[in-house]
Amino acid sequence: MDQNARTLPSLHLICLLLALTIAPVRAESPDGEEAPQWTTQLTTRLAQIDANYPGELGVYVKDLSSGEVVGLRDMEPWYLASTVKVAVAITLLEEVDAGRTSLNERIVLEPLDYVDGAGETNWQEPGTAVTLQYLFDQMLIHSDNTATDVLLRYLGTDTVNAMVRRVVGLGVGRITTLADVRRYAYSEFHPDAMHLAPKGLFAIRASGYGEDRVAALVQVLGVPRAEFNAPDLDAAFDRYYATGLNSAPLDQYSELWEAVARGDLLSPASATLLLSTLERIETGDDRIKAGLPSSVSFAHKTGTQHRRACNIGLATTPGQAPDEGVIIAACTRGSLNLSEAEAAFRALGEAVAESGVFAPES
Repeated sequence: MDQNARTLPSLHLICLLLALTIAPVRAESPDGEEAPQWTTQLTTRLAQIDANYPGELGVYVKDLSSGEVVGLRDMEPWYLASTVKVAVAITLLEEVDAGRTSLNERIVLEPLDYVDGAGETNWQEPGTAVTLQYLFDQMLIHSDNTATDVLLRYLGTDTVNAMVRRVVGLGVGRITTLADVRRYAYSEFHPDAMHLAPKGLFAIRASGYGEDRVAALVQVLGVPRAEFNAPDLDAAFDRYYATGLNSAPLDQYSELWEAVARGDLLSPASATLLLSTLERIETGDDRIKAGLPSSVSFAHKTGTQHRRACNIGLATTPGQAPDEGVIIAACTRGSLNLSEAEAAFRALGEAVAESGVFAPES
């Protein structure tokens, strides 16, 4: 056998061990107690998952019953994508709890409300009156962007951001409308993109991806490509992400889930409604949930954007109260292949389940 061929497995092993050694995984226990076995096991598995993912992975896992935490780059800012919709939902339910509105209240759809994306609200004609309950369900279950922006118009983005600052602090970047996500990103090509109307946004989305989308932006804006300030989508979105909009450290943003689970933020009825709705979302079957046992309930929200993906939720076992559950939050950046991010999320779900964190205390 060739001597060089015999050294390859050893080199691979050395690289893997090096990756496991330098991966920035942390495990914490309250009051500086010795880390329990589940955190030690999960720390090792996270380093392996991180080494296998071609981009960067951020993870925050917290056992609410003990306060024990495992984190991987969780204190760095991560683009949250559609997980910001949970903040919108919480703000709406606070208004309901305060008696200032009801989920039965109706709101009329306006021509400028429409945003490309999933969900049924785009099927409704302008002038249609829909209930807040309908918008709440569409926003969370189907990740409906138009429903979200209608709710943001109704509540006010300032109100949503004030709630986040009150609960989480100042580490979360400003949450914007979903239409403005597109405007801010495309304005990195040309400032005129800040004035894009729904018709233009839909045309750009329908054009496809990559260079086809940039060409569509040229046509919609009526601006020569030579006047664009970014060479491609990667550069434009990188500049947009650098603004910090719709971004937060995972350990901080997860405090919203913890506040709901502990009953510190919403009435029992509203907290139950929110968590039960998040258990029924239709966008995350291939992410963390895919790695969890079928007996574990996962109240979660997903988010996806250019080279970014997230999944954040609260996992509980049968008979477990929300404040005894486990928060699992993860985001990725770098890879254009969404299936690679989903594989990492699925592996995370498996690793959390196999760590023993769900095992009852003896």
